[in-house]
Order: sequence, then C-alpha cells, then structure tokens
Amino acid sequence: DGPETNAGLLAALLDCDEVVGGSATTTFVEELDFGRGGAEAGRGGAADATEDDEGRATARAPAAGTLRQIVAPGTPVVAGETIAIIESMKMELVVAAPATGDVDAVLAATGDIVAEDDALLLVSGTQTDGSLVVDGDDEADLDAARDDLDALRRRLAKLEDEARPKAVERRRSRGQLTAREHVALLCDTGSFVEYGGLAVAAQRRARSVDDLEASTPADGVITGVGSVDGVRTAVVAVDATVLAGTQGVYHHLKIDRICNVATKERLPIVLLPEGGGGRPNDGDVEGLTVAGLYIDTWRALAGLKGAPRVAVVSGYCFAGSAALAGCSDLLIATENASLGMAGPAMIEGGGLGVVAPGAVGPARDLAAVGTVHVVERDDAAAIAAAKRYLSFFSPAPRGDPDDSGGGSPGGDQRRLRRLVPENRKRAYDIRRIVDVLVDAGSALELRAGYGGAAATFLARIDGRAVGVLASDTRRGGGAVDADAADKAAAFFRHCEKSGFPIVVLVDTPGFMVGPDEERRGMLRYALDLFAAGAEMRVPMCAVVLRKAVGLGAMALCGGSTRAPADTFAWPSAELSAMGVEGAVRLGFKAKLAAASDEDRPKLFEKLCSAMYARGAATEAASCLEVDAVVDPAETRER
Repeated sequence: DGPETNAGLLAALLDCDEVVGGSATTTFVEELDFGRGGAEAGRGGAADATEDDEGRATARAPAAGTLRQIVAPGTPVVAGETIAIIESMKMELVVAAPATGDVDAVLAATGDIVAEDDALLLVSGTQTDGSLVVDGDDEADLDAARDDLDALRRRLAKLEDEARPKAVERRRSRGQLTAREHVALLCDTGSFVEYGGLAVAAQRRARSVDDLEASTPADGVITGVGSVDGVRTAVVAVDATVLAGTQGVYHHLKIDRICNVATKERLPIVLLPEGGGGRPNDGDVEGLTVAGLYIDTWRALAGLKGAPRVAVVSGYCFAGSAALAGCSDLLIATENASLGMAGPAMIEGGGLGVVAPGAVGPARDLAAVGTVHVVERDDAAAIAAAKRYLSFFSPAPRGDPDDSGGGSPGGDQRRLRRLVPENRKRAYDIRRIVDVLVDAGSALELRAGYGGAAATFLARIDGRAVGVLASDTRRGGGAVDADAADKAAAFFRHCEKSGFPIVVLVDTPGFMVGPDEERRGMLRYALDLFAAGAEMRVPMCAVVLRKAVGLGAMALCGGSTRAPADTFAWPSAELSAMGVEGAVRLGFKAKLAAASDEDRPKLFEKLCSAMYARGAATEAASCLEVDAVVDPAETRER
C-alpha cells in the first residue's frame, strides 16, 4: 500500500466549511474526531473506524506486536473483559471488549503481526470507552497473596535479628547491641530507608545462595538514609556478626553508594564501624583483582564536605573499619572499644608478638592521645552522644516548641563574679564557668582526656551553636603545652569547617617551656596553632578571665587580641608580654643583684607589684589592647 500519509485527513478537512471559511480553531480536528479515519483513508482502509456502517464496535490493537490470543466469532462478550492478547517488546498487552454483545467478525488470526490501531474484531452492542485493560481490579482483594510478594517478604525476613538468634545472643553476652538495633536507636522511628539490603557475600562459587542469604545478610553492612531528630542523615552500620565485620566486594560498593548519596545531598553521615579489614575469600571476583588498592571508600569518606561525619565505635575495630572511624570529624567510642590500624593477626604476622584484641587500642588510651573525642559507657550512651553532636548543626535546639532559637543560661550570671578566685595564684574549675555561661545543659566536651590545659566544648548561647575553647588552670597552670596547642588548632579547624563561632576563655601564662616540651614538638604545634587561627573566617570572641601572657595567649586568641571580633576582659584580668616574675628577674637583674640579701625579696615583690599594676585589665584597655573591661555577669549580653 506504500507509506502512510495524511492525504485522507487533508482531503476531509478541505470539505469542511469551517476550514474553507477560516473559522476553524486549533482544536478543530480533535473536536471532529476524524483524524484517525482520515489518516487511514490515505492508504485506502475505512474498515478500522470506531464503528462500522452497521454500528458494530471495533476492538483495535493498542500497540504494534504479535497477536497471541483472540476469541472466536460468535463469542458473547461483556464490555471490559479480555478478548485478545498482543505480545509487544516481550510484554503482554490485554485488549478489552469495546462493548457488550456478540463477536460478529474476527479480523486477525493468532500469530499475525498487527500495527497500532489495526482492527482486531467487531462486536455488536453498545460502544464503551477504551480497549486496553490496565492491570489490577478495583474490586479485587487488596490483601490477596501474591507469590512474588510472599517470596520478597521471606527474603527480607532473613535480614532481621530474629532470623539469627545465636548471633544476637553473642552480642548480648558482650554487652553490645546489634547493628540493626544501633540503626533503630539512632534514627527516628520508621524513617530509615535501607540501600542494598539484599546483598550477600561474593562467595557464590563456594557456597549456596541459601547459605549466603542466611549467614551473610546485607554483606555485613547496613547502609541507608534516615532521619535523626528530623534531619536526613546517611548511615553506615557494620554488622560484626557477619564474617567478623570484614569488608567484601559488595560491602565496599554499598558504602561507596551511600557516600555518593551523602555527597550529592550534603547529608550528615553517621558511621558505626566494627570488626576487621579486608575480606580475602570473596571468591566470585577471584582473578579480577590483585590487591584492591584502587578501592575509593576511604578517600570518598575523607573528602565529604558540607556536612558532619560522626563515627561511633563499639567493640573491636581494626584495619579498614578503624580507617572508616578515622575519617570522621568526631569519633565516639564505648569503654569496651579497641581500635587499631591493624588487628591481632596483622600484628602477630608482622613479628610484633601476640596481642589480645582489647589491648590493641583501648578507648581510654586513645582518648588520652586525642584520637577518640568522646568515651561513653555503652552503645546507647554513645549513640545519644552522636545525636547530641549532630543537634549542633540544626538552627535551633531540639524540642524548642516555638523555635525561637533562644536558650536559658546555665545559671545566675552573677555567679561568674565568684568563680575566678581573688587569689591570683589559685587554680579553679573552668567547667563551672562554661556551664553557667552557656545555655543550660548544652555543653558537650570534646577530647576531655587530651591536652588538658585547653578544654574544648560545643555549646549554645542564646540558642546559637558555638565552639568554646577555655584555659584550664588546673593543668599546668593553663600553660599551652604541645598537646594543648595541637588540640586547640584542631578545634579551630573543626569550628571553621562546621561554621561555629568561637568563644575563647583565656587564662594562660603562655606556652609551656622547657627541653622536655621542646622534644615533644612544642615549636611545631605552637606555630600550627597560629596557622589555624589565621585560617579562620568564623567570628571569634575572646574573654580574658585572668592571665593573658605572651605568645600563648595570642595564639589562643587566633593570633593576637585584635584577631577576634571582640576581645574583652574581666576585672581580674592581667596582660603581659611574659611572666611577671621572669620579666622582673630578667629586666632588673642588676638592680636585684645590688640589693642586700635582706632587701632583695622585698624589692622583688615591689617590682612585681608594679608590673602587675601596669598589666591590669583597665590599663590594657586604656592602651586599646582589649576592647573593654566588663562585669563578668554581663559576659553573655556582650
């Protein structure tokens, strides 16, 4: 017949008065509904009209394909029931009776290739709408069983803790929760959406599918996205009951996938790593890889930007799993945790002796060197700490009913007048000052066991998240040693990355001195603290509580007292370029030497008193070395 044309349609249009008279609208063709008939006229076929000349309804092919089934002539049909099936691109399309009546004529045979809109049969009866039956039935039982759905439910049931009671019991015996319990405790009820749950270990060559489904659910890692106190958060929870938490092919792919999701959506990510490192016996990929050094998981995690990364470690966490924890901004560990870049097997294999898992890197030991930021008593407390940390990235405190962003102070602000002793040599508890100054109950201390001369906190002031760096005079008089400098620099960078303004509470005699401290890298750490201060763009406020001496005080203030947006002092403050006693001994050495043994102590005290007076807060403010001197009770208002 040659190619289809619309010659018939065009001819029909030319017979219309509206077209000839110029009154046809843009919907004229649709309103007349002769487009299909006109097109068919172009190839000479009028038999496919919706109704033939005798008023019989025509059933048409909904798409091109092979006719696989069709009713016989004379068959009584009801409008909507199946009268033919067409196979098109491996899919079966059901054709419904266009009317209720008898099949008068069948125009195609089983096995015929039909085109879209080809007439299939004629039915005598009343015309109805539509010829394609959509799967499903409004009258069907919506809870009726389906084999495929039942199979899925059985498969998903294997992922639950109830399917592995012995594994759960082992966790209980160690005082630990399961990986799925970790996720449930972390995420808001019903919010977690799992990714890749149906994965199993890549060991199909050696083990049956049933065995892998039963013993390697999710390939040992639960990944997905859930809400944590209403904030969408990516989650990675390693299941150490599956192949000792080792990292296999699909295990890595799942972590990479969720990291990609977190990167694209700028989501916070919570990691719950546990167990060992790489898994050497994923035989399905044997011959396809040698060492796996191309794996991008740790680089992807370390490179995540724009949102916080938190790790919570319970139990033993070695090699690749420990590296996951190390990629975080905040590392929380339970008291029973032990972390290390190599586990007992690698240590022994390296000829370094036999070491018990718990002795590799106990949480308390790692907290003392700054690796672990927070140590908690158990899994539940550790996860609660992670949620508390994440709360600082929300614009207002959790549970604030009017979302006003405000917060109540931790105590009567007049107490601040009494918390720094009048005796200038008396040490005091800086945490009491922090607790009164910030919003009630908001302070979360980080790395409390490390660099004790510098205490670091996340907290809220008037509902706004801030970082607080405070000198602790109970540790070396508040002198900034190598560990404190390292801790303060890392804290500056943490707050800069997180967008937290910083409040610095200064009471330091300067950098720690002496050959022992220099051998620990004092110079390098001191200069790194200056560098971290110079890199900061977040606002800073410095409050001199008592001593602000030399380079150490300057470094704590971000490089100088003019680096912060506001630097002010309490009346108890005293500023000096170096320790007063040392300055007197150095500057007045000859004068002191000339004094008699009886007069020398009195002269020394007199000279020191004069220098103290010269460095008093009001004198420093008069020379614009600080911006103001304020009543301690007015610190929050400032």
